[in-house]
Amino acid sequence: MKRSSERHSSQAAAEAGERNLARQNAQNEAPGLYVVATPIGNARDITLRALDVLRTCDLIAAEDTRVTAKLLAIHGISKPLTAYNDHNAARERPRLLARLRGDARVALVSDAGTPLVSDPGYKLVRDAIAERLPVHAIPGPSAALAALSLAALPTDKFLFAGFLPAKSGERRRVLQDVRGVAASLIFFESPRRLAESLADMREVLGDRPAAVARELTKLHEEIRRGDLALLAAEYAKQPPPKGEITVVIGPPPHWAPDFAKAEALLAKALPLMPLSGAAELVAAALDLPKRAVYERALALKGSR
Repeated sequence: MKRSSERHSSQAAAEAGERNLARQNAQNEAPGLYVVATPIGNARDITLRALDVLRTCDLIAAEDTRVTAKLLAIHGISKPLTAYNDHNAARERPRLLARLRGDARVALVSDAGTPLVSDPGYKLVRDAIAERLPVHAIPGPSAALAALSLAALPTDKFLFAGFLPAKSGERRRVLQDVRGVAASLIFFESPRRLAESLADMREVLGDRPAAVARELTKLHEEIRRGDLALLAAEYAKQPPPKGEITVVIGPPPHWAPDFAKAEALLAKALPLMPLSGAAELVAAALDLPKRAVYERALALKGSR
């Protein structure tokens, strides 16, 4: 009797698993745009669901079709590919939307990691949603999150700020805007600019703890941890490193912006000058983030 009950329970569990798998397969085969995360280095980091979607979709829109073709070949997948990137997005987006209107299953992939992170994919998602076309997220690898998990820095709050400007003056202005953010900061950076960018970070943000992650999940993965001054000096003494670079910087230790004083000055400046000019003037006078001061200026003006 006991064995019969165990067989019945096992059979019921197997049938429930099959029903659940069938539901998942149906979800993967529904029409719409699929935003598919791909490996950032190690080809085995792709998820089972991502492979299912890539095998069953009608078309794959890729940042670089050559890069995606190699990934598909590794996993034995053959599907039509079309390029969708910064250079052709305006031309290709209407074509992809037309396919989606026809109930096609279109997978959107970047060269590595999660699409929409520092690429033009968000415009395609935005336009698809505006037309009430289905959009599905297939989560997976992300260089920003992988670097954060290895940096040994606070993870409860973080800001991903993408690539910094190439010129030092513009780069310092962007860094000034995020100086007071009470969170770990994550940036992508070019290997050839890494040393000078670290020096600018040290100058603007102060000597905070940081980590430089290179070639994550690849054969020559490297993580260097230390304060910004130490890291800037290390990379200044050697040739530019090779590979993809992600920089993680710890939050400010005890920096508390004096927004009460900023609001008092804004109250005096707003009746005399445009909002953006008042915000810029007060931010410069008190050495505060321009974006945060601008938001307070907007709130003050709206309350009058």
